[in-house]
Amino acid sequence: MNTLALIEPAKAYQSQYIEMIEEWQKTGEKLVPFVLRFDYEDFDSFLERLMILRDGPVEDEKTVNSSTFWLVEDHERVVGAANIRHKLNDSLLNIGGHIGYGIRPSARKKGYATEILKQALIHAKSMGISRALVTCDKENVGSAKTIQKNNGILVSEAVVGGVEIQRYWISLT
Repeated sequence: MNTLALIEPAKAYQSQYIEMIEEWQKTGEKLVPFVLRFDYEDFDSFLERLMILRDGPVEDEKTVNSSTFWLVEDHERVVGAANIRHKLNDSLLNIGGHIGYGIRPSARKKGYATEILKQALIHAKSMGISRALVTCDKENVGSAKTIQKNNGILVSEAVVGGVEIQRYWISLT
């Protein structure tokens, strides 16, 4: 594996970010985390929206402040994204948790998911989160293994919106 860094979104990575999103969209899969579904046509406005989500007042009872990071390989290729919610509300306690992450299709099954979650957990700890909730669809065995490799302890399963969800807690102390 090459050098991987979890960085804050930046204009310098615009073309690499768009390349990742376009690759993902061709698969027809849902883009995860949710911030990957934001409109990026006006890239400066897109970056501003991410900063507002991090620092600004929340829009509604379903939204909480969150920080977005991109996993960059060798200082040039964006291979994934992570979103860390600063706190949990009732909705996120059921599905979503503290950290959402995703890896572009061409970079999967190479250890990137384990690394992005590992680095996101370090950021979460620096934000004062002592225990992180991470969830995944039960059928997503790869994500479950990634969470377990990062010391995730399965605490419950539930059906949410017709999808079976697994909930894992990870101690950051």
